[in-house]
Amino acid sequence: MILYEKKMNLLTVPAEYIIVHCISGDYALGAGVAKQINEKFATRAELIMNWSHVNFEERGPFCAPCGRVYNLVTKAKYWQKPTLDSLRLALQDLRSLVKFYNIQNIAMPKIGCGLDKLKWTDVKPLVREVFADLNVTIRVCVL
Repeated sequence: MILYEKKMNLLTVPAEYIIVHCISGDYALGAGVAKQINEKFATRAELIMNWSHVNFEERGPFCAPCGRVYNLVTKAKYWQKPTLDSLRLALQDLRSLVKFYNIQNIAMPKIGCGLDKLKWTDVKPLVREVFADLNVTIRVCVL
């Protein structure tokens, strides 16, 4: 696994990258990078159509792919905050998809560290740990 940070807009990464970010299970996508991704890729409609049957309270954190956007559902409602444990579970679900589909390139912001208020000094080692043994490049896009 290669993990590196690059100063660039997440929405401009090349098409060979999947885009990963955190969202809530109510699929509000009303602020931050989630809003920007929805505006570009229309993910909310697809999330509602394909994932609204999933009850976050029953299933817990998971990854909901929509085309090349992989949504880490880390909390039930938009006003809540994820924990490192909920992020870990969603990342582990993403990991299984990366392995299954042989995904080679991931682009993400400093996940969970914007509006969700987690600390990158805690999240970065978690990302490294979850993907350590996979042949994947993770580009962290920083504005």
